[in-house]
Amino acid sequence: MATGDVFTSYSFTADFGGLQVETLQSVSTPTMQIDVVEVRQVSATGEPILRKQPAVRPQGGEITVTRGMDKSKAFTDWINMTLEKKDIANARKHVTIVQYDADKKPVLRYHLNNAWASQLKGADLDASSTNPATEQVTITYEECTVERV
Repeated sequence: MATGDVFTSYSFTADFGGLQVETLQSVSTPTMQIDVVEVRQVSATGEPILRKQPAVRPQGGEITVTRGMDKSKAFTDWINMTLEKKDIANARKHVTIVQYDADKKPVLRYHLNNAWASQLKGADLDASSTNPATEQVTITYEECTVERV
């Protein structure tokens, strides 16, 4: 890859803890953030001191998956495990999103730990539309790590 070239954004896969999803239209990538803790103290001479430091753990976050209305019953069952059955303990999965370069070689992996579906938005139904039916699933995770391959 020449200097200045960028990776494609259309070549990716997502593994939802072993669940098979036939097709994905888009997956938002995670945002990584850590809370900042502000500590106010007074010195021995009475001067105020303000220190900022990172929190112990990074924040969790959310991604959005857009998929066509396909045959993936296992993925739908996983969504229903949290949204209908409220069984988050068993629904937590390790999700991995992999981005590929133009030669189909992995270049970046996002690992989302303890992920579960927190929201489902069904397809908009419009009799005059010719757009495909898609649904959006919000997936909440507790921790994210990024791996450059």
